[in-house]
Amino acid sequence: MKEEFLHFLWQYKLFNKASLTSVKGGVIEVLDSGSYNTNSGPDFLNAKLKIDDQLWVGNVEIHIKSSDWYAHHHEEDANFDAVILHVVWSYDADVFMKNNLPLPTVALEEFVQKEVLENYQKLFSAEQRWIPCEKQINEVDSFLLNNWLERLYFERLENKSVFIKELLQQSNNDYEAVLFQLLAKNFGLKVNGATFLQLAQSFDFSVLRKVRFNEEQLSALLFGQAGFLEDEVEDGYYQQLQKEYKYLQHKHQLQPLAKNRFQFFRMRPNNFPTIRIAQFMALYFRHQHLFSQILEVSRLQDFYMLFSVEVNDFWKTHYTFETTSKKSPKRLTKSFVDLLVINTIIPLKFVYEQERGSVNEEKLLQLIQQLKPEKNSIISKFSALKIVPKNAFETQALLELKNNYCSKKQCLQCAVGNGLLRK
Repeated sequence: MKEEFLHFLWQYKLFNKASLTSVKGGVIEVLDSGSYNTNSGPDFLNAKLKIDDQLWVGNVEIHIKSSDWYAHHHEEDANFDAVILHVVWSYDADVFMKNNLPLPTVALEEFVQKEVLENYQKLFSAEQRWIPCEKQINEVDSFLLNNWLERLYFERLENKSVFIKELLQQSNNDYEAVLFQLLAKNFGLKVNGATFLQLAQSFDFSVLRKVRFNEEQLSALLFGQAGFLEDEVEDGYYQQLQKEYKYLQHKHQLQPLAKNRFQFFRMRPNNFPTIRIAQFMALYFRHQHLFSQILEVSRLQDFYMLFSVEVNDFWKTHYTFETTSKKSPKRLTKSFVDLLVINTIIPLKFVYEQERGSVNEEKLLQLIQQLKPEKNSIISKFSALKIVPKNAFETQALLELKNNYCSKKQCLQCAVGNGLLRK
């Protein structure tokens, strides 16, 4: 038994309200269970109760045992002076108020139906499970689940927005600069994402603004800062980039990253950091004002067009500076653009609209729902439990559910767990 479960029972009045009495026999009618307090102090604030037909307004404190009041030293804390009811699971000691009268106490174990307890025990069984409700989740009402997934998706956007707002603060609200950093991070994918972000943050965005009209200088800036122009390579293009970078490095006091920070091991050639940097460079060379263009686009097909870029001629026949390969345009694939839309475009649009007080949730949902469901181990597990997502909106919501509710066993705050407990 956890105290959090008692909070849940009290908040949603999942007990026999008609016959509720205190341990001393006083008849209790709960008019308002109060507002749940997640800060210090009593658990529920401003509750309204009738005790033996007398109206009381005040706070409610909840414990597993009544003696926990003293174990937690509430008798010494003035914040608990306005408590009008002590709700416990089992009664083992009287608690006295400052007027030396016993604090009215309810022992909930006498008033909770056994079905609610059984549902709780099933959900919080000691048996090791991937998610606590894996044996029951496919019984949940589809309307409840769909509404919960929508809320989870926007919770996920809110969580992603924390990092974006930090970047905005660091860049003096320069959305173009933040877009550049977020795209860089996502071009690096999971393996090189953090290093790509370091690359984007290794120079002031004003430098990129000055060189992005010149393809050679833009390439020199990105590959030079990534540490890829510090070797001796017998190639005219490489040597020209080296020369350009030395000029930029001296002019803007640039400090490159170490090349060995970028991972090539066990990566497909199209995901080599050299290729991703070449594609990233091609995108910024082609689109001089990318953020404003992104704001204007809402259809998935238009995003595919916007990100339809080819690497320059050198990279069409190379995967690294040192070795040649069969010629290919090395375009960004639709599945890669989907990842950019999911992880960069929509979260940044959400923050931009939020900051202006006009989030168009319907348009954001329409866009994410056009994307195919993501494939990863978490989504595969949900599919095995017969929760099969139809699109990226649902996969993003399921990732939020698993990471921030199931893994943390926050079942009492989850609509699925809540629904199963109420069955």
